Amino acid sequence: MRRFKMAKLNDFLILLCCILTLVAGQKGPLESTTLHIAERSSPALIYQFEKKDARSTTFVLAGETDGIIDILPSDGWLITKGSLDWEKRPVHTLQVKTVDSRGSVIEGPYTVTIIVDDINNNIPAFNQSEYYGQVREQSRPGIPFIKVSATDKDDPKTPNAQLVYKINRQIPDPAKVMFFQINNVTGEISTTINGTQHLKFGDKQYELLIEVSDLAANPFSDDASVYITISENLWKQPNPVTIKENSTSPHPYTITKVTWNDQSVIYELHQRDRLPRFPFAIDQHGNISVTEPLDREERDQYIFYALAKNYNGVAVARPLEIRVDVEDINDNPPVCPAAETIFEFQENEPIGTTIGVLKATDNDQQDLTNALLRYKILEQWPHTPSGDMFRINTLTGGVQLINADINVQRERQYRLKVQVSDEGMPSFSTDCWVVINIIDINDNIPIFETPNYGNVTFPEDVAEKTLVKEIQATDADEPKTGSSAILYTIVEGDPDNRFIIETDPETNRGYIKVSASLDFETCKEHNLVINATNPEPLVTGVTYNSSSSTFLKVIVTDVDERPIFRNPIYQAQVLENAPIGTSLIQIEAFDPEGDKIWFSLKGNKYNWLKINEETGVIYSDAIMDRERQAHYTVDVVATESRNPKMSSSVFFHLYLDDVNDNYPRLAKDYYGDFSFCDPLTKPESFEFSAVDDDQPPHGTALKFRLGGDASTVNDWNIQYVNSTTARLIMMHSSFPKGDISVPVIIRDNGRPALEANVSVPVRICTCVSPNKCESTPLEHAPFSTVGMAVGILFGTLALIGIIVGAVLISINKKKKKASAGDANNAAETATLRS
Repeated sequence: MRRFKMAKLNDFLILLCCILTLVAGQKGPLESTTLHIAERSSPALIYQFEKKDARSTTFVLAGETDGIIDILPSDGWLITKGSLDWEKRPVHTLQVKTVDSRGSVIEGPYTVTIIVDDINNNIPAFNQSEYYGQVREQSRPGIPFIKVSATDKDDPKTPNAQLVYKINRQIPDPAKVMFFQINNVTGEISTTINGTQHLKFGDKQYELLIEVSDLAANPFSDDASVYITISENLWKQPNPVTIKENSTSPHPYTITKVTWNDQSVIYELHQRDRLPRFPFAIDQHGNISVTEPLDREERDQYIFYALAKNYNGVAVARPLEIRVDVEDINDNPPVCPAAETIFEFQENEPIGTTIGVLKATDNDQQDLTNALLRYKILEQWPHTPSGDMFRINTLTGGVQLINADINVQRERQYRLKVQVSDEGMPSFSTDCWVVINIIDINDNIPIFETPNYGNVTFPEDVAEKTLVKEIQATDADEPKTGSSAILYTIVEGDPDNRFIIETDPETNRGYIKVSASLDFETCKEHNLVINATNPEPLVTGVTYNSSSSTFLKVIVTDVDERPIFRNPIYQAQVLENAPIGTSLIQIEAFDPEGDKIWFSLKGNKYNWLKINEETGVIYSDAIMDRERQAHYTVDVVATESRNPKMSSSVFFHLYLDDVNDNYPRLAKDYYGDFSFCDPLTKPESFEFSAVDDDQPPHGTALKFRLGGDASTVNDWNIQYVNSTTARLIMMHSSFPKGDISVPVIIRDNGRPALEANVSVPVRICTCVSPNKCESTPLEHAPFSTVGMAVGILFGTLALIGIIVGAVLISINKKKKKASAGDANNAAETATLRS
């Protein structure tokens, strides 16, 4: 009995505590339900279940109560007797039922789920208080190199356990900018752009003071230190590589390597020179290999670049230059300069004379012994007068004469077999052939066959390349050598170079020809003095004399030539409204023979021009019209006064500048174009265009406005569309059926401006189809065009002409009859008299 009283007392105290700490909770029927309770909350009334069956006397609670959750048996209040802890149990699953006085279940059991709502009651904590990291200098910004981590025991689904990281301080801070950055969600630390630029290998250790905090309204935080060491950048240019040419090693093989600071890149090679074949490759470990044997003679050095790119194809650092030098090996024999190297010398050359230099080549590297050449004479043909007529410089290849017993009548040619060898290992050699021709000394001068070729006569209009005279000189030296070849030169009588001499190399015959037009008025005679010389200099003691000179007189006869204009074309420019008699230009011409020139015009189509026949001045002779012809061209004819058959002509181009002399006009006859059905249902509008025959700027921009009286403004409005088009808009729809003429004023852009008053025709009619009038009159007198007016005028004149003609014919017939009658009367009178 005492125990029962104590239980009642406890229930009472709990209930009193709930009432004091919390206003009464919610109510509801006894059924399955879910409730939320914040952790760490005080004891409280949570929920009152209401009985649905009158037999129910007591509420019973079972399940995960943990000794904290209970129910008041009599009235069904679900209560907490202490604070719930989310970290221990986030969800409590309970069963509630009612029983009667005998303990039989009346209602339930029903499931009651109590969700414990987390509160921010845990402090985030780093998994270690100090972190140590390492980053390479020039590392790409944003690439993580260390990660810090923290945890929070609160509900991870709530801001209470959602963490953010930040760097509070960087020590040291030499540039007053952050060299490092942290991902505030993941805790990954990377360099900033400033860090990539400033961090250097050898810098002191950097310390970052970092903080982690949750996202609750009143957050908790923790801190830690990160110590960072700067390591050396691996992206460095490798040393130059030397590869022996024509290597027999298996290809490809690695020659050098580049390394980026991490593995998140793709390596590429880029050429500096665009080679048809690029014999290098790089793998994804940065190993650079040569893919085939190299040939130094093809290319002695390769320079290309290694690139590191991210997976988006963007370069992460500057390219590195890779230089590969190809080392020479002795793989090329010496090369002769030609199949036969030909030298020549005169028979009187002294001992020691260098006849020529044999210049062999070697494609191997020139600064090595592989290309150092040695020369040696192996044999000489013929052996007369001895077998050692010549020697060759071992190093230079210079061939010298070492025997003076040379006679061109005995031997005209020697052949030498010369061995050329390099000093490589192994050594290569080549045999070259040298041909030495002995030439006769030039001890004879050319002698002309005659000292004077007399006179020749040509008209001044003789054609160029005409043969004037053939000349001949002979030389007793050895044929077909520089000693016997003859050069002909005109040394007097041709200051203007009107003649040339062509020589046949086989016969030494000279052909004097005309090379430029002859001019009787300038020079009537050419007294030519012609010298003959040899290309090879004469030997000492021999000189040219009068036997090597000859004379020829060329007489030029006069020819009547046509007049010559000073200019090949003439042109002028003038306003189209230039007054009659305006001087336009002076044409100048002369006759080579000095005859007087008369000027005239041909092709003066509109007779706009006249020319002074003596002075050549061209004048305007009529009012000109640019719209009729803007570019007017005539032929100006110059004629000799004593020989009218001798004439020449030149074009005169006259360009007319526009003046504002044309009134604007409608672009077409708009009669019938703007038809609207009667009665009008709404105000209509339409566009029309105008033109101006003047050129810009006079006729470029046209302006439109309404004409007529005030009633026009009440009926119509006009709007600008563009420089040649306007729009007419009806101001109402009550126009009567019939033809309407809308007065419009069109103004051009000239100075002064010209205005034209036009009428735009509009028809309001009975329609057979939309905007199609029932019938269209054959004539529309109010809108007669200029063409129609001209037609009517010409028709009237034609009719008058016919009438006048008929009258004249009638009068003529009467006169003939009268004449015939008079003749008959006279005859009769004569008869009577006789």
